[in-house]
Amino acid sequence: MIAIDTNVLVRLVTNDEPNQAARAARLFGRQDVFMAKTVLLESEWVLRYAYGLSRETIAKALRGALGLPRVTVEDADAVALALEHFEAGLDFADALHWASSRRADRFVTFDKKLIRRAAGLGDPLVGSP
Repeated sequence: MIAIDTNVLVRLVTNDEPNQAARAARLFGRQDVFMAKTVLLESEWVLRYAYGLSRETIAKALRGALGLPRVTVEDADAVALALEHFEAGLDFADALHWASSRRADRFVTFDKKLIRRAAGLGDPLVGSP
């Protein structure tokens, strides 16, 4: 199994550098690939800010990459939950922090917008310190 960096995932998703995108696609086709949560976090940011992609397009691209047969993702349950919350309107970073903290009794933040949105998603365990 190999682990990838953000730029490999971004090349695969955007195909903006055809040579590198082809190399990334071949890699995903012939190797078992490990994706760290941090790679997904950074990829979402790059796709949103550098490429100007919509939430829907980013979610679809990340789900597509994660659904490839040879891909293993770190903490798959948290990533799946984070993607659901992202699609429901949360910032991806916030959603991933929150989903990755599910073993804790509470998730606290000073971000009032996150608290409101979490409550709207039915989670009363997100609150202020």
